[in-house]
Amino acid sequence: MQHSDFISNILIMKFIQKADYRRQVMENEKCDLIHQNGVKEKNQEVIDGFTIKYHANGKTMWSKGKISDEQPDGYWEWYRTDGTIKRSGYFDMGDPVGEWITYDNKGNKYKTTNRDKK
Repeated sequence: MQHSDFISNILIMKFIQKADYRRQVMENEKCDLIHQNGVKEKNQEVIDGFTIKYHANGKTMWSKGKISDEQPDGYWEWYRTDGTIKRSGYFDMGDPVGEWITYDNKGNKYKTTNRDKK
C-alpha cells in the first residue's frame, strides 16, 4: 500500500467515524454507507480530503468539494441526476460564505445569493 492510499483510507475512516455511520463496504477509496436508522447514504469517494458523492444511481455525481477537519471547506458544487450543475458555493470551515449560485435545469445561472454575514 502506498503512503497516499494509506492516508486516503484514514481520511475515509475518520469521516465515517465522525459522521457516526457504520461501514458496510469499503474497497479502495469507494464506500457505501448505511446510517444508523437504516437509510442508505450516497456512494462517495474521499481522496486527500476531496469528497465526491454520487446519486443513488451510482453513476452521476451529486456533490463534490473539500473536507477539512471534518467540515466542508472551500468551493463545492451540487448536481442533478442528469449531470447538470444545480448549485455552487463556498464554505469556510463548515459555514457557507460568499457568493452562492443556483442554476436552472439547463445549467445556466438562475440566482446569486451572498452568504457573507453583515
